[in-house]
Amino acid sequence: MSEPYYITTAIAYPNGRPHIGHAYEAIATDAIARFQRLMGRDVRLITGTDEHGLKMAQTARNARRETLEFADEMSSYFKDMCGKLNISHDNFMRTTDAQHHAASIALWKAMEANGDLYLDRYEGWYSVRDEAYYADDEVTGGEGEQKLSPQGTPVEWTVEESWFFRLSKYQDQLLTHFRDNPDFIRPDSRKNEVLRFVEGGLRDLSVSRTSFDWGVPVPGSPGHVMYVWVDALTTYLSGIGYPDAEGEFSRFWPANVHIIGKDIVRFHAVYWPAFLMSAGLPLPKQVFGHGFILARDGAKMGKSAGNAADPLELAERYGVDQFRYFLLREVSFGQDGSWSEEAIVARCNAELANSFGNLAQRTLSQIFKNCDGYLPTINGYSDEDNALFELVGKAVSETIPAAFNDLALSQAAEAWINAVFACNAYIDAQAPWALKKTDTERMEAVLATLYICIAQLAVAISPIIPTSADLLLERMGIPNTVRDFNGIASHWYSPLAESDFRLEQPVGLFPRLELTVEEAVA
Repeated sequence: MSEPYYITTAIAYPNGRPHIGHAYEAIATDAIARFQRLMGRDVRLITGTDEHGLKMAQTARNARRETLEFADEMSSYFKDMCGKLNISHDNFMRTTDAQHHAASIALWKAMEANGDLYLDRYEGWYSVRDEAYYADDEVTGGEGEQKLSPQGTPVEWTVEESWFFRLSKYQDQLLTHFRDNPDFIRPDSRKNEVLRFVEGGLRDLSVSRTSFDWGVPVPGSPGHVMYVWVDALTTYLSGIGYPDAEGEFSRFWPANVHIIGKDIVRFHAVYWPAFLMSAGLPLPKQVFGHGFILARDGAKMGKSAGNAADPLELAERYGVDQFRYFLLREVSFGQDGSWSEEAIVARCNAELANSFGNLAQRTLSQIFKNCDGYLPTINGYSDEDNALFELVGKAVSETIPAAFNDLALSQAAEAWINAVFACNAYIDAQAPWALKKTDTERMEAVLATLYICIAQLAVAISPIIPTSADLLLERMGIPNTVRDFNGIASHWYSPLAESDFRLEQPVGLFPRLELTVEEAVA
């Protein structure tokens, strides 16, 4: 069987509709999953919604809605986003699902059996917006007498009976794991934050609430529901069948990587591995905390700030693949990045429409006109042809896969577009339109060279722009059997050229984008 690969997004909190940050994370995770499939791996991609907790219950109450009814509606927006942005998830988990409740209870019982849960009284600061507990030294003063978390969200003093998890017990084990597995937390800036937090001393964590009942009930403890993060993190297990020890769980756990926002690294890199250690389960191989997509002025976007962008509107306006390409090309994965509609238009026109789209259109149009649509028969390649083959081949077999494997998505896109630029320089230098009049054999060699390189580049970029790449490969007659990183060498070309395959009239792949009047004026 092929090697398993398990990747997850964070489990989105759906108290509002999806914003561009949710879309960015989903698109990035999807591109990584698609790349791993092209490498021949058996991939599972899990996403979903985290629907429990006080914040969700309060939002539903303020909207005068039943909480489950509200959760059903809000979760549907995230599922719809995944569909419209072409996210190839294998399972969309909801924390309100019965299967997930069973997994959460199983994990709780495993931690309890290990002696890591005890009943006590919690007194301290709690942020409803973050669904997080904060120590006195993490809280700062806001306007008036308001207290704020390190994230700038309001906190309130909370007193209630609570089950506690012996987090302090796992401080040394966590530090040892971080030392022995230097890539467990990435990028390094996130790792350094976590190290400082853990080295500063871990306190036992309150893991149940009694002030509301919207959550997974604590087994054997009436009136208590699980702390929302115990519940939410367990989604990574329930999404592949836990607590059933057979089947997908045994094949895919531990996860290869959790892709999350940098603001929730503590939950994933401290609490989550400690829960798993307590339950006797293997730890995920990596936690990657990506940066934020910022507004034009560099501010963090969000519902409360009133500057959240609707990713589905942008995708509909400019194209799903164009939107996907812009986000992954523009922003160095792991760092913050900004966006604007002008930047989307400029980037996609320059690189997708003018460079790759125009390269494919020029090449296929000349084969259609000058070769009657049949692929040229090759009698030999020149030094210039072989140099282009070497350059493109290195990009698609070495540089781009290495970047994807390192989760360096913008570098993968950069290596791809540089290979596209090289192909455009080659076609301009070789001028096959002029060779039609002077040397048809040489013209056919040039067009065949370009045809092979374009197909390789289409496969290589397909994790990022899957619909456009697949459409181009289909038009070019490229067999499904070679649409992966193990089969994109040129050996398929001669059989295809010798078959009865014939190109149809080529049509543009990427229409030029235009700014809306309102955006241009702004």
